[in-house]
Formats: sequence, C-alpha cells, structure tokens
Amino acid sequence: MMSERIAKVNRKTNETDIKMMLNLDGKGKADINTGVGFFDHMLEGFSRHGFFDLDLKVKGDIEVDNHHTIEDTGIVLGEAIKKAIGDKKRIRRYGSEIIPMDETLVLCAVDLCGRPYLSMNEEFLTRTVGGMETEMVREFFYAVSYSAGMNIHIKILDGKNAHHIIEAMFKSFARAMDVATAYDVRVSDVLSTKGTL
Repeated sequence: MMSERIAKVNRKTNETDIKMMLNLDGKGKADINTGVGFFDHMLEGFSRHGFFDLDLKVKGDIEVDNHHTIEDTGIVLGEAIKKAIGDKKRIRRYGSEIIPMDETLVLCAVDLCGRPYLSMNEEFLTRTVGGMETEMVREFFYAVSYSAGMNIHIKILDGKNAHHIIEAMFKSFARAMDVATAYDVRVSDVLSTKGTL
C-alpha cells in the first residue's frame, strides 16, 4: 500500500502569508482564497483537472499589486509538490497534455527530474485578465519550476483570447502533472539511469 502523498506548507514574509495543503491523490477538491479572483479560478482548474485536493489561503499585499501574491503562491506550490512526491520512487516522472479551449490549443510537458527549467512562448494581447496581470503567468510557473525542481514547457499552439490561453495553460499543467506523479507498476525504483532524481 502506498503512503499518502500530502504536503502542508506555510510561508510567511513581510509581503505574503500563505498556508497550503496539497494532496496529490485527491479528488479535485479545492478551497482557495488568494485575494485575486481570476488566479483563484485558475488554481481551482488546476485542482479539478489534476485530481489534486488543494486548500490554500493567502494574505498578500494586493493593495500594491498581485505580483507577490502570485509569485509566492508559485513558490509554495512548488515546495508542496516536491514534499508530497517525496523520493519519486515508482512514479512516471514525465507527463504531457494538449488542451483545447475554443480557438485556443496549449501543450504542457513536465519532467520531475530535480532540475528547474521553464520554457514558455506566451504572447498575450491584453495586459490583464480579471484583475490579474498576464505577465504574472510566467512568474507563477517559473516559481513552481524552481521551487519544485522540475522542467515545465508550455507552448501556445493556437489562440488569441488571453482568458482561454491562461486557462488552457493551467489545465494542461494539471493534466501533465497528474500523469507525471502517477505510480507505474513497471517502475520499481526511480525512472532514471542515474538511479536518482
């Protein structure tokens, strides 16, 4: 029987106070309040489509802007992913997904290799969506990548509507993560010729 893959991470700075609980083997239940409505919606999509249970409360300096709230949430999510996965034994390690959303088509591929790297080709036609600055999408995924120690590649294959593009990014990331974190009976240790990840 596999042990529960649940992580609790608290992080407090002069700019943000974040409390997160992540269950990799959940049912997609989310209880999220970051103070940034559109960001909450994106994280709810991540939870739902990745079948991750996510409890998240953020108090951030949104009177300044939403930069610290979103970036620091990415740092904490990365830490929670890393902690919940543990020794990475028996997991698939790699995952990828292509998600359509109306005119939009987005690909996300991940590697839980222990090395941080982010590659995105985002070009948004609008500066904000629902009060969230579109440039923060890159900052969020960059923070997740470096905090979790994972490769994330996100490619916009088609699309113009920024809402659709960002939502497809979060959903494709969720689906790719669901595949990468899944156990595979053919993997007895870690999926690496080095013997470690």
